[in-house]
Amino acid sequence: MSAHGAATPTTERPHGAQHTAERFAAVYGTAPQGIWAAPGRVNLIGEHTDYNDGFVMPLALPHTTLAAAAPRTDGVLRLHSGGADGGIVELRLDELRPAPGAGWAAYPAGIVWAMREAGLPVGGADLHYDSTVPTGAGLSSSAALEVATALALNDLYGLGLERQRLAQLAQRAENAFVGVPCGIMDQTAAACCTEGHALFLDTRDLTRRQVPFDLAAEGLRLLVVDTRVQHELGDGAYAERRAGCESGARALGVRALRDVAAPHLPEALAKLADRPDVQALVRHIVTENHRVEQVVACLDAGRTRAIGPLLTAGHASLRDDFKISCRELDLAVDTANAAGALGARMTGGGFGGSAIVLVEETAARAVGTAVTEAFAAAGHAAPRIFEAVPSAGARRLD
Repeated sequence: MSAHGAATPTTERPHGAQHTAERFAAVYGTAPQGIWAAPGRVNLIGEHTDYNDGFVMPLALPHTTLAAAAPRTDGVLRLHSGGADGGIVELRLDELRPAPGAGWAAYPAGIVWAMREAGLPVGGADLHYDSTVPTGAGLSSSAALEVATALALNDLYGLGLERQRLAQLAQRAENAFVGVPCGIMDQTAAACCTEGHALFLDTRDLTRRQVPFDLAAEGLRLLVVDTRVQHELGDGAYAERRAGCESGARALGVRALRDVAAPHLPEALAKLADRPDVQALVRHIVTENHRVEQVVACLDAGRTRAIGPLLTAGHASLRDDFKISCRELDLAVDTANAAGALGARMTGGGFGGSAIVLVEETAARAVGTAVTEAFAAAGHAAPRIFEAVPSAGARRLD
C-alpha cells in the first residue's frame, strides 16, 4: 500500500489523451510516441496486510495518471508534470541513485532505476504527466504514477513484461529508490485491476482473482469520502507499524503474520502478553486477513450487503489496534453509519486520506449530505465525496 502522497500533483479537471499529447508537444517540441494511463485505487478491505504476506481486495478508480512518452538515445531522462511547479526535471541515467524525499520526480526516476538494476535494456525518455488521482488522499497516486511510467517504458523499449512484473518493479522503485517500505497491493491494483471487479490478491504468492463487484446492478453505491487531510507516512509512522508487525512475527516464530490463523489468535496474543503494542498490531493483521476472506465469501455468494458490517469492523480495528485513523476519518465513518450506510471504514495508509462508505443507492445523497454537514459543524474543511466505480487497470490509450 502506498505510504506516500508525493506523486505528481493532481487537478480536479479531467484530462484526456489528446490534452496530454498536446501538453507533451508544448513542453518538448515534438509529438509523443504514445499515451499510457494507470488508475488510483480504493481498497475495499485488507489494510496493512500486504507487507504481512496477507490478503487484500482493492479496486481501480476511474481517476488516472496519464503519461505521454517518447524514447531518447542520449542517456537522459526528462520528466514534466502538468500539476507541479518547476518545469522539466532532467536526469542522467548513469547518475540515478536512490533519493528518499526527493519529490514527485523520484517515482518515475525510480522506475527507470529499478528496470536498469534488473538488467532490462531501458534507455532515456521524455515523459509528461497529467493526473486526476487526488494526492495524499490514500488513493495511491504514487502507484498510479509508477505504473503508468513502467507500462510506457515497457512498450517503448519492447520489454514484453507481464503486468505483475511491472507492479513488482514499481514496488521496488518505491521501496529502494523513494524510500517508502510499501507492500505490493497498490502497484498490483494499478496494473492488474479490471472493470467491474474487485481484485482478490494473495500477496505471498501473488495469485489473484477478479471478483465481480457490480454495485449498480444491486442498487448499491460505494462512496469515497476524501477528508482532505493530507497523509504523509514517509515520516516513519508507516515504517514503525511494519517493523512492529515483523517483530511480532519473529516473536511468534512465523514467517509472517499471515501464518497466524484467526482461530489461533488468542494463543498468539498470550505469547505477546508483555508487549501490548505488538499485541495490538498482531490482532489487527490476523483479524483483517479473516475479514478479507469473509468479504470474498459474501461476494461469491451474492450477499454484497453483508460486507457492510465487516467494513465497519475493519475501521474499528485500524482505529483502536493499529492507531492510524484521525478525527476526520472517524467522523466520516460514524456519521455515515448513523445516517443509514451499510458500513464504512478508512482506506489507505492512514493518518488522513479517505474513507469508503457502502450505501443503498437511494440513501447515497442523504448520507453524503450528513457527512458534509458533520464536517462543517466540527469546523473541518469540506470533504470531497465521489462514487468509486470499479474501473480498468493500466492501459495504453492510443
